[in-house]
Amino acid sequence: MAHKKKTWREKLHDSKGHPTVSEVTDNMSKRWGEGTFVIPAPIEVDEIMKTVRKGRLITIDVIREILARKHETDFACPMTTGIFAWIAAHAADEAERDGKKRITPYWRTLKAKGELNPKYPGGLDNLRQRLESEGFEITQKGKRLLVDDFERYLVKPN
Repeated sequence: MAHKKKTWREKLHDSKGHPTVSEVTDNMSKRWGEGTFVIPAPIEVDEIMKTVRKGRLITIDVIREILARKHETDFACPMTTGIFAWIAAHAADEAERDGKKRITPYWRTLKAKGELNPKYPGGLDNLRQRLESEGFEITQKGKRLLVDDFERYLVKPN
């Protein structure tokens, strides 16, 4: 029997037992320091991304800060947080292609330093067009696209 590939929305709702809080181990401490960290559930990342209103922006680092505070840890795993934001973006794109009007505004979630994420659906052209239509100005630096003065528009972790 053929294995049916999961949709992006199914992946978004498959928490695989997360969130989980762990102690930083020896191997990790060189890179991340001491303390505890959280591996979030994909849906938690999506829920934060959903709160970013038109005219505002968020970065993966701010999402990580919100998750760390929520779970009372020193930090949130950068790798899984980034992957789960990518899954949320693709799930939103999938929903939009199915005719949904209200989707997670993934184009408002930036990488560090205000950089657009080329791995999001539609690539840089799609993100640039959506952000410019909301009034943001985009600058190209090499192959990278950055939102001008992005810090002014950042959602603050509470």
